[in-house]
Amino acid sequence: MNISLQRINNAVHFEGTGDSANVKVHIDGSPSIGGEGLGVRPMELVLMALGSCSALDLVNILKKQRQQIDDVKIDVEGQRREAIPNIFTDIHISFRLIGDIDQTKAEKAAELAVKKYCSVHDMLAAGGVNITYSIEIH
Repeated sequence: MNISLQRINNAVHFEGTGDSANVKVHIDGSPSIGGEGLGVRPMELVLMALGSCSALDLVNILKKQRQQIDDVKIDVEGQRREAIPNIFTDIHISFRLIGDIDQTKAEKAAELAVKKYCSVHDMLAAGGVNITYSIEIH
């Protein structure tokens, strides 16, 4: 797996691309280091990686169980320590599902998606990050 980063401006705005698709991701730093709000920050990307990794597996598991998923929304909130580097200490993933979905199946699918299949979870948890999740069905 490889990614490329190309600086876009004279500040800290980068454009990232990966092997898997010709899609561009814009990354920018905080204003304190010259960021101009032109992309997501690297630590936001970490939360996006955790949320999307878990979500892909959750949806896949529920589809295999023939659950009707009409919509999915995931919010991921991370708490960082004060000391530099400001790593995450706690992260909470909130899954909101809309559809004809069995609560018990959804809870089991979320547990498998987050704790068994998501490699991003395992990397963060191995570093001491406390990761929790909740699931709501509407």
